[in-house]
Amino acid sequence: MAMLPIFLKLSGRRCLLVGAGTVALEKIGSLLKTGAKLTVIAPEARPEIQQLATEGRLVWIQRAFELTDLDGNFLVITATNVPQVNSAVYQGCLDRNVICNSVDDIPNCDFYFGSIVARGDLQIAISTAGESPAVAQRLRREIDEQLPEDLGEWLKNLGQLRREVLESHPRGDARKAVLHQLSHRQVCESPTCPSRRIASQAIPENSPNTVINSVEPKVYLVGAGPGDPDLLTVKALRLIQNAEVVLHDDLVPPAVLENASLNAEIVNVGKRCGAKNITQDEINALMVEHARAGRRVVRLKSGDPLIFGRAAEEMRALGEAGIAYEIVPGITAAFAAAAAIQCSLTDRNCASNVVFSTGQHAQSHNQSPLPEREDATRVVYMPGRDLTLLAAQWLDEGLPPNLPCVVVSRAAQPDQQVRCTTLAALGAAEAALAPSLLIAGWSVRNVTSAAIADVWAGQSAV
Repeated sequence: MAMLPIFLKLSGRRCLLVGAGTVALEKIGSLLKTGAKLTVIAPEARPEIQQLATEGRLVWIQRAFELTDLDGNFLVITATNVPQVNSAVYQGCLDRNVICNSVDDIPNCDFYFGSIVARGDLQIAISTAGESPAVAQRLRREIDEQLPEDLGEWLKNLGQLRREVLESHPRGDARKAVLHQLSHRQVCESPTCPSRRIASQAIPENSPNTVINSVEPKVYLVGAGPGDPDLLTVKALRLIQNAEVVLHDDLVPPAVLENASLNAEIVNVGKRCGAKNITQDEINALMVEHARAGRRVVRLKSGDPLIFGRAAEEMRALGEAGIAYEIVPGITAAFAAAAAIQCSLTDRNCASNVVFSTGQHAQSHNQSPLPEREDATRVVYMPGRDLTLLAAQWLDEGLPPNLPCVVVSRAAQPDQQVRCTTLAALGAAEAALAPSLLIAGWSVRNVTSAAIADVWAGQSAV
């Protein structure tokens, strides 16, 4: 059944609550915040409810419910543990066209209470139409953790600024554009506050529908993590949701991109496996073009922007164009892959270093003799499908044939694959799905996953 989500003004209106137990007390807290004139009817009441009545914050009538109690009320709630009473209250409300809620009694409800997240005047209500209040409560906690604590105060200041704009600007697209710009910016008390400057900017009288572009050009270089949406940072998720343009790598999966607004322009600017449908210069030009047009631009990169993501080139291009930028870190594939096999990349006994490289530069070119037991964990991004050459290079360097190796494909995604081998057998390993990552070193022997550790059972580390 389709439900209409609405927020009711109850201040000064008569509301009735039948019942005065624990459940009723929870509803009283919500109702009194609205300024409703609340009457409670019940033969007995919890001490807290009696105290509220003594303080004059509600009226408690100490007797059983009667149908005439419904007369003159705008809204009624019944919170008793007697089904016959709840049904009688609801039927009486139907006869009088008074909306009613029977707590935890879905057939006798006209509406449901949502789980509320509040920041001042901002309220987010979540309802499952009574199917699972526990789900609504879980979602409320998740949303509550993501919202800034000062959002209520910001909204209060923004509301005042909005009223000033409505009074001083003529109706039209220009005024609408100003209000939308303000909704994405902080409001401060300083007279030089950028938001206040936008609000006070005059609209030419002869062009009432001219859209004012006062947004400072800026691009966000955002890490999308390894592909699991749950591994996005809170800030990354917020930026993706508010972006007007998302320029994303080919490795960013649909599950992450689905967080973007339906109105956002989503552009794949990926360069993968040698196929370059777009050049880096063209990517740079797109970032600059959209930012200068006043759009909120997110350059979304797989993993972390600063690890093999060509961020240096993009930062240089933005700097030369005079475009501000901000870097939002993400979980790099190395950490996701290590977590997938439950392996610490460092270990006091066998791995005091971690070396990140790409498949093209995995050879160390270090001609000095290796120690008898190398104490580094080697992480190779984009190692390629054929690992024969890489394995031969490492063996030529002096790495031992029984060095543990793990190839992790599509780390932290639903189709993740893990293949375990040794350096001697690495070249013969079955090709992995892209994107993949190679982890090699004695620390891999110490993985806590028994299924993986068994691969090296009985082998010597030296």
